Amino acid sequence: MPTLTMIGAINTALSEEMHRDERVVLFGEDVGKRGGVFLATEGLQKTFGPDRVFDSPLSEAAIIGAAVGMAAHGLRPVAEVQFADYVFPGIDQLFSQAAKLRYRSGGQFTAPMVVRMPTGGGVKGGHHHSQSPEAHFAHTAGLKVVVVSTPYDTKGLLKSAIRDDDPVVFMEPKRLYRALKEEVPEEDYLIPIGKAAVRREGSDITLVSYGGPMLETLKAAEEMAAAGISPEVIDLRSVLPWDKEAVLSSVAKTGRLLMISEAPRTASIASEVTATVSEELFDQLLAPATRVTGFDIPYPYAQDKLYMPTVTRILNAAKRVLDY
Repeated sequence: MPTLTMIGAINTALSEEMHRDERVVLFGEDVGKRGGVFLATEGLQKTFGPDRVFDSPLSEAAIIGAAVGMAAHGLRPVAEVQFADYVFPGIDQLFSQAAKLRYRSGGQFTAPMVVRMPTGGGVKGGHHHSQSPEAHFAHTAGLKVVVVSTPYDTKGLLKSAIRDDDPVVFMEPKRLYRALKEEVPEEDYLIPIGKAAVRREGSDITLVSYGGPMLETLKAAEEMAAAGISPEVIDLRSVLPWDKEAVLSSVAKTGRLLMISEAPRTASIASEVTATVSEELFDQLLAPATRVTGFDIPYPYAQDKLYMPTVTRILNAAKRVLDY
């Protein structure tokens, strides 16, 4: 099997889906000849031509609005927003049009479209290039929201997103783009949206995360295991829908939950997961469901290590949960 980075897995998935289905088109700022600011679409315009891979105006409202129109008329557009932080001028198109099309047409129309976007911090990009806005999307019925953490998952989930008949927000932690390599099968495979992955089995505490912080979560789990603690690690992979069954099953076994996310704390995915566990498993918990998150402030310039969940922050929180 080839060994790919996350960027390589994205490019491979897009190429395979474009070969498979002539309705798939790619567009966004600089995605054509240049191949995107992170080169995720590099070489695809040369292969498929400028009618299927093309640059857009510098307008997120136009990018997402055009994708809605294309999807409603039978295409399967994959639109790239250059950074997740840039999506907000296009939010009305995404929330009011794409997410509502199936419902308000009584199922007569759907919006089979994907909006790809690099997300999260860790690259010293400041507050216009480092935000994690997944909770905004997850609060909107009609959308599906995926946040990947491995090259293998990226290929399988992106292919599932492109084939889905509803709009999918596909979030790619930019600090993971070239941070790790993994064997990725050449053959076609799909990973279902809404299904979590158990990255490590354990019995003492459940660590739940997704996206970028999975690196720190797994490193913390290794240190805990070396100290004689048995952590179970769950990667949500999708935050709308999220795999309640997998999380509840794990916490019912361990009695303890530590949720890790780099997004701001208030009204976050971490809030939703910990609240659900507290409601569903209150009498089985051995300690309060606990969160390690980013802070409720604008993302700071050049202070990624202070803002983002670190291995030390995760271990300190785990100790509080285990000692409760």
